[in-house]
Amino acid sequence: MEPTSTTFLARSKPDEGAELSVLIFDESPGLTKEIARQFEEAQLPVRVRRVETRAEFESAFESDAPDLVLSDYAPPEADAAEVLQLARRLAPGSPFIFLADHLDEESVVDSLKGGAADLVLKSHLERLAPAVRRALREIAESRAHRLADEQLLHHHEQLRALTAYLQYVREEERARIAREIHDELGQMLTNLKIELAWLAGRLPQNRRLLREKAAQMLGHLDALMHTVRQIVTELRPGILDELGLVAALEWQANEFQRRTGLRCTFATTVKTERWDNDVTTALFRIFQETLTNVLRHAQATLVSVRLVEDAENLTLEVADNGRGITEIEIANTRSIGLLGMRERAALLGGEISLSGAPGRGTTVVIRLPIPRGNSPRHHEDSADRRSRHRAPRVETDPAGGISGG
Repeated sequence: MEPTSTTFLARSKPDEGAELSVLIFDESPGLTKEIARQFEEAQLPVRVRRVETRAEFESAFESDAPDLVLSDYAPPEADAAEVLQLARRLAPGSPFIFLADHLDEESVVDSLKGGAADLVLKSHLERLAPAVRRALREIAESRAHRLADEQLLHHHEQLRALTAYLQYVREEERARIAREIHDELGQMLTNLKIELAWLAGRLPQNRRLLREKAAQMLGHLDALMHTVRQIVTELRPGILDELGLVAALEWQANEFQRRTGLRCTFATTVKTERWDNDVTTALFRIFQETLTNVLRHAQATLVSVRLVEDAENLTLEVADNGRGITEIEIANTRSIGLLGMRERAALLGGEISLSGAPGRGTTVVIRLPIPRGNSPRHHEDSADRRSRHRAPRVETDPAGGISGG
């Protein structure tokens, strides 16, 4: 016996909306006519199709996916829950409404839990059009919210990409300025010191004031060279590029202890560095910001730093014995320092967790995934790329020694 399919077209031309494709899974042609009449009276433009078998029900989605699905709560050759799940899978964006001969609480609850928009009694089909309008409105709102969420996610990804680029450009610019100061200004100051020392050595012994003035000028020059080295180091520590992350973290911990008087210990189990420049720079900058926060807020006397790695992640843990960060401070969206740290980590797919207890200190854990198969990326103006036309590097130490390279 051939499958039965019945189609009705509501002739009304309402002011709102386009024509809806409605699929009805029911054995009664009379019920389908009544549904079409209800839609026409409600001025809902619809094209109604009726199917009687599960096979027809499934094939109807292939030929013309419906905008609305109506089904008998006791459909032929199928189970109500099964039909609902099938419709949800084949047309997830179309509302589904059950038509029942009678209602009970359990049926209503099961239908709504399964994803049905409503359950309408066949004896009260006047409720169908309002139920359909409500379901369509909810679907439209859901789609609008989903679209807004997708747009928000897209804009967030764009903003994150821009942030990553700005971070990269900032580090490159800092490295370039540090290189220019070191190579150009540092070279000029070194040459000036050499010439001034040469001139001071040739002053007559009986010109005491001139010799004292020359010595004073050499002292000022040494102080200026020391300041230049500090500026270069703060812009981009050379040790980070030349000796790697472990040496840079240990150096920074020692510098923090020297400058602040707070004891700062560093320990690591890392033996071989296998990370790219992005990971190295991000972790070092986050560590610097963490130490700054300790100095400003922690009221600590001891900071313990530990760097470890496993097969997937590189983890830096910084713990202090200060007052302990509070949950309010952790959740504070106006804390630019913490936001910056989290964003640096997130740009590399990592995360930062903070925990603290009153009087028992704060622990910051920075975890970054280790890139696989990636070699360090070097920009054409990166810190380790030097111009052939630059003067050779000249290093000086506080004692006034000079070494060329």
